[in-house]
Amino acid sequence: MIQRYLDRLPLIAILRGVTPDEVVSIGETLVTAGFSIIEVPLNSPLPYESIRRLYEALGDEVLIGAGTVMTPDQVHDVAACGGRLIVMPHGDADVIRAAKEAHMVCIPGVATATEGFAALANGADGLKLFPAELLTPKVLGAFRSVFPAETNFFPVGGITPGTMSEYVAAGATGFGLGSALYRRGETAEQVAVSARAFVDAWQLLSSNTEQ
Repeated sequence: MIQRYLDRLPLIAILRGVTPDEVVSIGETLVTAGFSIIEVPLNSPLPYESIRRLYEALGDEVLIGAGTVMTPDQVHDVAACGGRLIVMPHGDADVIRAAKEAHMVCIPGVATATEGFAALANGADGLKLFPAELLTPKVLGAFRSVFPAETNFFPVGGITPGTMSEYVAAGATGFGLGSALYRRGETAEQVAVSARAFVDAWQLLSSNTEQ
């Protein structure tokens, strides 16, 4: 399920702190910029309502779901709102299996090779390298040398348009984008500027890689 969204743009928009009243306008702004994957962390205000509104407004053309998912019950609550993406800060096997049983995309957080292989064994669709400030491009390069070639790696934490290139060179599939893309209280117009910067940076990196 995830590949068609990654083919369009493998950047995950993390809208931590967004509210239901503003989420649709911000989501539409992101889609206009080229984004196709949007995550609402569950420690945001009324996150399930935000997910429901995003799904009603954007439908299946955008992969919508939740971040900071900690329990199987939360997985079921996200699914009930139309969410199809589960992103976690950890690699809890029960949460991963619950997501896959519900036919959802699951990207758990890992910091070691042991965690990563365990997450893949439980059905993870990709691995969130978190926090990326500690998991440097050199670490990602070491992971790439032992993990299956098709493994999707997404560094998350402190990523900016200017810090993506070394991770891409080391084998990053894409990125999770937090405060450099959206900060609580920012308007859709402000998000549009940040989104465009990330999309432009990714497109430049992609074109350089293809040459």
